[in-house]
Amino acid sequence: MRLISGVSIDLPCVDVIAISVSKALLWHCVEVRSRGRVDSLACLGEQAAVQLAADLYAFINSHLFDLVASEADRLSEVDIRLRAITEHQQQYLAHADLARAIAAVPGKAAAALSHPLFDPEMMPSHLKVALPSSFAFLTDPTVRHRYNDEFVFAELARCRPFFDDLDGRSLSDQQREACIRLEDNNLLVASAGSGKSATMVGKVAYVLDKQLYRPEEILVLAFNKSAADELKERISRQLGVGEASLECRVTTFHALGRGIIKETVGRPPQLADWVEHPAGEAKVIEQIIEELLGSDAEFARLWVDLLVLHPKADIPAEVFDTKADHERYLSVRRQKGRATIGTLAGNYVKSLQEQTITNWLWLHSIEFEYERQIAVEDESGAIRHVHPDFYYPARKTIHEHLAIDADGSSPFADYVAHAESKLAAYRKAEMDVFQTTSAQASNGSLVAALEAELAKRSVPFERKSYSAIVQALEPVVIKHYHKLIAVCIKHIRASHLTLDMLLERAKSLHDHARAKEFARAVWTITEAYSRKLEEANRIDFDSMIANATRLVESGQYQSPYSLILADEFQDISEPSANLIKALKHQKPFTKISAVGDDWQSIYRFAGSDITIFTQFEANFGASWQGRLEQTYRCNQLIAETAASFVQRNPTQLKKSVRSTRPAIPRSIRVIPIEGDRGKPDFADACKRLLTRLDIFLGGIAEQWRDDRRRQLKVMVLWRYNQLDPFKGSRPRFENIDVSGLSFHRAKGLEADYTILLDVSEGDYGVPSRIEDDELLNLVMPRPETFEYAEERRLFYVALTRASRGVFLLTNSREPSRYIRELSEIAGDNLRFETVDGDLLRQCPACRVGQLVERRGCNNSRFLGCNHYPDCDHTLPLK
Repeated sequence: MRLISGVSIDLPCVDVIAISVSKALLWHCVEVRSRGRVDSLACLGEQAAVQLAADLYAFINSHLFDLVASEADRLSEVDIRLRAITEHQQQYLAHADLARAIAAVPGKAAAALSHPLFDPEMMPSHLKVALPSSFAFLTDPTVRHRYNDEFVFAELARCRPFFDDLDGRSLSDQQREACIRLEDNNLLVASAGSGKSATMVGKVAYVLDKQLYRPEEILVLAFNKSAADELKERISRQLGVGEASLECRVTTFHALGRGIIKETVGRPPQLADWVEHPAGEAKVIEQIIEELLGSDAEFARLWVDLLVLHPKADIPAEVFDTKADHERYLSVRRQKGRATIGTLAGNYVKSLQEQTITNWLWLHSIEFEYERQIAVEDESGAIRHVHPDFYYPARKTIHEHLAIDADGSSPFADYVAHAESKLAAYRKAEMDVFQTTSAQASNGSLVAALEAELAKRSVPFERKSYSAIVQALEPVVIKHYHKLIAVCIKHIRASHLTLDMLLERAKSLHDHARAKEFARAVWTITEAYSRKLEEANRIDFDSMIANATRLVESGQYQSPYSLILADEFQDISEPSANLIKALKHQKPFTKISAVGDDWQSIYRFAGSDITIFTQFEANFGASWQGRLEQTYRCNQLIAETAASFVQRNPTQLKKSVRSTRPAIPRSIRVIPIEGDRGKPDFADACKRLLTRLDIFLGGIAEQWRDDRRRQLKVMVLWRYNQLDPFKGSRPRFENIDVSGLSFHRAKGLEADYTILLDVSEGDYGVPSRIEDDELLNLVMPRPETFEYAEERRLFYVALTRASRGVFLLTNSREPSRYIRELSEIAGDNLRFETVDGDLLRQCPACRVGQLVERRGCNNSRFLGCNHYPDCDHTLPLK
């Protein structure tokens, strides 16, 4: 077979071991993996790539069938091998197990039959009918599946004592089956608190007990050192050996990559000094930005414009499901049902485009008035009062920003005629006036046009210093951009993206003007980051994983691993996935067993790609997928409610969650907090709630206190660290042990009760609007399309930390949309109450407001929703 991609390459068909289609940033590519090399045929449309892969697959199989037919006399030897492993139901049979047995037979026919791409469904019928009966295990998938189902059923009975006491517990039926199933590729889709780690320990113990693998053939991967250390300790304890004597390798991806390089080249890789520090990458990015601000004038302009003029994307209203959703996106606050958008000048405007103009005027210290009242004479001579968008007193100039698109139309009825009338009135009054438009905002010329108009009128400019800008900005804005940059650097370097690719992708984003500016800025930062590594002759973690992968793919590193287990697989990144693929394909008949929960995939900012998990079979090949649906943590009400909530995103894998703890009625409670000027004091409310909970639990101490447990655990959780009510000093109580963490850091932990702070709408609320930034789509080939997909999963993680009860503290005026969803799911089991525990009457219409006594005309009294005018539901007062 000859591949032509820049150069011409001849590949023997039998050497090609895998063919796959992957989506790059702007196109699809076909990856052809052969022994000792990987070739990519890129720049293809999706249909062309799929067709090319299918053609290659068919061509290779045609060659394999010819080889089988050429040595018909050797098939009896294959028949003997197949019967030896299939007739006595001695083991689970994956395709790799059959292939390994066949490969022991010499000759071309056996090599073809054991080839990883051999597809019996494509075999000519005349050849298929001539095969011995045992070949049905190869040619008829139902035969092998039926055999394996029977084997699993029998094995569960045979191994009952083994699984009854494993890792200090009795494993569930689903855990036991997951230990026994050993397909070529296995994905165990778990629920929160369902015993993922215990299942991994059980699988290692099972395959060693059955002598299916030698200890040194087993590789167990975790995503951080503490998780790897815990797995190593638990596996060692189960096997009854010291950790130092454990021959299975239990390690992190980073340590594996480092070890592969060290073993192959004779020395460990030289990692940059910042990569192993928790905040090292962020500090380096900050340092690079500071250096570029002083040395690159164009970058300095781009960076300041992003922070000041483009804190979020200007996304059209029609993209949102409802007007309210659009208004929530626009602003942290809403007044009388309308969005109010804050600016650095301290005033509030009506659109993100007006925010851009206002912030630009503030940046250049230009005096202006927003919507100043002006008297003008209309065409009939009548005086009317208008409010131009901007007025510049230094030159008595009026500036109208018009919602008019490039074709001269407007999304608002009668808007164009009204605008023309308004401008005509200004001209009639001989007022100096100019206009800008939405079309200019869309094509990126808005700021330049504004600057030109003001310069024409000699309006004085004085650009503020960078320190003054930073002082005025909310710190989270800068931190948000830093996190975006960190993600983009990983993808740009790993996928070898170019600036032209980023600029081309920017055209597909809603706010392509902002996207183009960010693309140029992040490209400059990435170049500086790469230079920093090159000048120090060092590499970062992603480069280390990529280098290790190349050593495996080229055959310079010989993998000893035949069974690879990966924990927390929902957090995997593309470089790490490529390393697993390389190890699997480098050693024939290697199996993969991955465990994770796509509902808890919350590390996109660290480079994880959830589609590697949710599209596992497309990424790794034909697989068995199991479920762990029994949770040992949350009571049934919390488990069911949280599961229904996260599955409202249809791309999440489906599970039915069952708890070992019975439902506790009304164990999810919403506490609306009033606030001065719309800013509730969540710290004070939290402390009052903790005191109440401590007193309540003290009163029922006989129900839970024993010699082993003197206090119940309470976790206080928040989306952003500035909400920390304890400021590093944990309060002490008699009956409860209190800790405080961010939603992210709480993953993997559990408590009896949790208190979630500020479950409210807002840029820094729940869901956090700044995290779901479309700029990530600049570098991610498979972006998520469901709104706030990762924020939904993060809230699910926070919900599922508690066994007994969850308290949600929310801004009474702007409760999170998630509270309404929980109310729809849990019904009466979602209780609304005051911080002191008094019942509140939930509004049945909006499901987030409360019914309060109000007075109408003629001094009549009635019950009305306190979210009026957003909700106008009323009831007569009884």
